[in-house]
Amino acid sequence: MEIALIADDSKKELMTQFCIAYCGILSKHNLCSTNTTGKLVSEATGLEIEKLLPGSHGGTSQISSRISYNEIDILLYFRSTNPNERFKEAEYEMLRMCDMNNIPVATNIATAETLITALDRGDLDWREIVNPRSAYNLRKNGEKG
Repeated sequence: MEIALIADDSKKELMTQFCIAYCGILSKHNLCSTNTTGKLVSEATGLEIEKLLPGSHGGTSQISSRISYNEIDILLYFRSTNPNERFKEAEYEMLRMCDMNNIPVATNIATAETLITALDRGDLDWREIVNPRSAYNLRKNGEKG
C-alpha cells in the first residue's frame, strides 16, 4: 500500500513517535512524505520514505496530486490544533481529493492507530484493487512492482 505522511510543525514529534510505535507495520508498505516530516521519521525509524517538497513549498500539492490519481491508499495528516492557525487552500484540496477518491485519512493519532491496525489486519485490502500503482494491478497488467 501507498501511505502518505504529513505533519504540521506542532505535530512532527507526534508523527515521529507514531511511526516508531508502528514501524513494523509501516515497513511493509511504500511511504511518501513532505520533506521535513519524512526526514525526521526516517532518521528516527530507519524507514525508507520518498521525501517530496516541503509542505509549504508544494509538498502538500504533490501528495494531493497523487491522491487525485488514486495513487495513495492512506493519508496520515497530523494537523495543527492551534486555533490561530489558518486553514490553507492546498490542505482543503487534499482532504477533498481524499473524499472524492475514498482514501482513508487520519488527522489525529487515534484515527491513525485505527487505520494502521486495520491495515495490518487486512481490512484495507480493497484499496489494492482501486490503486493503479498497487502490486495487484501491476501484476495484472504484466508490469514489475
